[in-house]
Amino acid sequence: MKLILVKDVDNLGLAGQVLTVAPGYARNFLLPTGAALPASEANLKMLARKRAEYETRAKAEKDQAQDLKGRLAEVRLVFHRKAGEKGKLYGAVTALDLSEALQAQGFDLERRRLRLGEPFKALGDYEVPVRLHPEVTASLKISVLPENEAAAEAAAE
Repeated sequence: MKLILVKDVDNLGLAGQVLTVAPGYARNFLLPTGAALPASEANLKMLARKRAEYETRAKAEKDQAQDLKGRLAEVRLVFHRKAGEKGKLYGAVTALDLSEALQAQGFDLERRRLRLGEPFKALGDYEVPVRLHPEVTASLKISVLPENEAAAEAAAE
């Protein structure tokens, strides 16, 4: 089924694109949520009129994502967690923890943008890809340290 995307859809395309998708996906998700319109002649003419608006908005969003990528490159998140002798955590560091730590530092990112395969269950340094835009992916540096180091750091200060 041929559709015109009205909104950006993850893993599908950007607003203003004309795509062919499975009929069930169109009927059950894209059309009811208002993310797409059928590719009729009237809708294609409307798309031609709005194409410049879509392109301007897409460029602005990409520039904003590039700026955010530069700011995220300077960020390092540090988590102090209880761990066993072999470095295994009693619990895990999840995407929710990362999202909350980023919000505390002034970054308003949805946690679904964090491409965290599995929660961190061991001490160490990690890098998490953050999908800011379909064409822009940033890398976030994370350190998971034992809780007793946090107490030592606080005592030293």
